[in-house]
Amino acid sequence: MPANEYARRRSAVLKKIGKESLAIVAAAPERLRNRDVHYPYRQDSDFFYLTGFPEPEAIAVLAPGAPQGDYLLFCRPRDPERETWDGRRAGPQGAEKHYAADTAYPINELDEHLTELLANRRRVYHTLGERRALDRRLVKWIRQLQAQNRKGIEAPTELYSLDPLLHEMRLIKSATEIKLMRRAAEVSAEAHCRAMQVCRPGMMEYQLAAELHYQFERNGMSQAYGSIVGGGENGCILHYVENDAELGDGDLVLIDAGAENAGYAADITRTFPVNGRFSDAQRAVYNVVLNAQLAAIEQVRAGRHWNRPHEAAVKKLTEGLVDLGLLKGKVADLIENEAYRRFYMHSTGHWLGMDVHDVGAYKRKGKWRDLQPGMVLTVEPGLYITPAKDVDKAFWNIGIRIEDDVLVTKGDPDVLTAGVPKHIEAIEKLMAA
Repeated sequence: MPANEYARRRSAVLKKIGKESLAIVAAAPERLRNRDVHYPYRQDSDFFYLTGFPEPEAIAVLAPGAPQGDYLLFCRPRDPERETWDGRRAGPQGAEKHYAADTAYPINELDEHLTELLANRRRVYHTLGERRALDRRLVKWIRQLQAQNRKGIEAPTELYSLDPLLHEMRLIKSATEIKLMRRAAEVSAEAHCRAMQVCRPGMMEYQLAAELHYQFERNGMSQAYGSIVGGGENGCILHYVENDAELGDGDLVLIDAGAENAGYAADITRTFPVNGRFSDAQRAVYNVVLNAQLAAIEQVRAGRHWNRPHEAAVKKLTEGLVDLGLLKGKVADLIENEAYRRFYMHSTGHWLGMDVHDVGAYKRKGKWRDLQPGMVLTVEPGLYITPAKDVDKAFWNIGIRIEDDVLVTKGDPDVLTAGVPKHIEAIEKLMAA
């Protein structure tokens, strides 16, 4: 990400909060996996969005008009001994040189400088509840300033969450962000194609997952979220994560997996036959889901409200369920009564960006918001048919989801993940190659 992209974002926040305000954003903490071994570190998305700084134990402060500069960064000092064990640190000097901080301080000087920076500011932008230790320190700093009231020093009297402001910014992607997401989508599509090509009956789900992860990492990326590889009945579990079963001949396998590129996620789901050929029942259900997805994608247009893709998908899915004999009645009544939820129990998409379920409001003043160019969302209808007395056995344990990442433009929807096939003929052809 170019440094001027972060500078542009900070400038926008500084302008929005105004000179009487101060914003505080914290880095993500490290998390222990077991004993003294940490999980791989992943920076807080909001913090990274504003700073690009990759280290833990850091605080960014946006202080319009401060003598030290508008953008201050508190971070770990250089420590040759710790760096020998844990890796290099930028230190305050590196934070200024490489991450464009106007002024950087060691993190242990936070108390000393924040009281000074908060003095005579009317409002503080800080999201409570995420970093409780920082919340307590903020209260302490404000109380210290309140105690100096007789000296003419004023403490902040207003506290606002930074989330609404920052998350609206994150919702509309810049050209640079779209480029990163497009690349994440391309690599993820390549990984899904690889999985289709190597899949064979008798493989383990985790072996198929490994093929995906290999493709991510050989391109310098990581998993955007825990990959789902569910064969047979496991495909009917929405957030199946065990990935430890054998893939059976005649079963479908549902893969929900995406790569993360420089902090930006892709999110793809494809469902295909383990042996490379759809059965008649699988084909029938699959085409219902595919038609629903195509209808939903067509609704991803600027000026149409958020829920239009879901409404289109539900209509097609309900019609298909009636045609398959899984539901009985008039389509309009079945939709009104949500009878389809027995087989389709989730919504058709979510925002996508730095977080796989990205930030941004879906409604405004109680109404679905309109789509705008630069928004990116997933479109992912599905059907999940578990065994039941009133369900034809041919359909038992068929779980199908088809998911793509779609960019809202001024014209037609831009499917970022179009590189992986989803039509039956194309899937079977790729698997037979």
